[in-house]
Amino acid sequence: MDEFTRRLTHLQQCRGIGWKTIYHILKLNPTLSQIYDHNFLHQFSTLFKSPAFLNSANYDLQADTIPKKIMHYEKNYIKIITVADECYPQRLQETFQPPWILYAKGNLALLKSKHCLAVVGSRQATSYGHKVIHNLFPKLIMNQVVIVSGLAAGIDTIAHETAIKEGGRTIGVIAGGFSHIYPKENTALAHYMMRNHLLLSEYAPDSKPEKWQFPQRNRIISGISSATLVVQAKKRSGSLITASTALNEGRDVFAIPGNVADPQSEGTNELIQKGAKLIMKAEDILEELNYK
Repeated sequence: MDEFTRRLTHLQQCRGIGWKTIYHILKLNPTLSQIYDHNFLHQFSTLFKSPAFLNSANYDLQADTIPKKIMHYEKNYIKIITVADECYPQRLQETFQPPWILYAKGNLALLKSKHCLAVVGSRQATSYGHKVIHNLFPKLIMNQVVIVSGLAAGIDTIAHETAIKEGGRTIGVIAGGFSHIYPKENTALAHYMMRNHLLLSEYAPDSKPEKWQFPQRNRIISGISSATLVVQAKKRSGSLITASTALNEGRDVFAIPGNVADPQSEGTNELIQKGAKLIMKAEDILEELNYK
């Protein structure tokens, strides 16, 4: 790990320091060579919510607790990718406020895949959702499409497991860190993906997942993908946040039509009504991906 990566990781894990603070620090000190100067953070005091947040960040920067944690990452096969690294996903780099750091376990080569498809949907997936994924994936996998999802219950889990079963490749993006997989029922799946596929997080490995992290996680799912497929979604659903983020970044959004009387299809039907591409077969997706 080079010195810049070590310093940026340390900075990113300090309490009270967010995306904008790091942005302004990097503008002033691109190599981060000055961050350990005792009063360095005080010139950014207006970016902190309160003096208490500034004091916490300054304490974390001067203490050796975080550097000691960082030392153990390589021993645990955790790779740190900064926004300046060559292996940082280009598609994600082009999004609004891309993560400064990605923590990764697994096959980093997947980040350079030509076609990554985000597949998201309801946590209460029905047999219809299962059937759709089982029908679509064989041809997608055959055409080297990498499946990206959030390791959540329901459609996410079905997407990861089906990609693996079909001999394909899959990337999981999680809220929280690698030591606190959510939901716990997916711990075995997560560890399998860490060994054979790829797991990503923008949060330190010992971070517990927080509710606000899931919408943030969604922007990475859509950000590393060429397009997003919504399989099943209620009218108010986290999957629609992912779709909205994808649209804001100029990415394609695909949706599976469903029974108009089924609440699990309200969100997807509405997406189609608003202009998302209606998907009936794998070729509908491949046509768009190959065109792009």
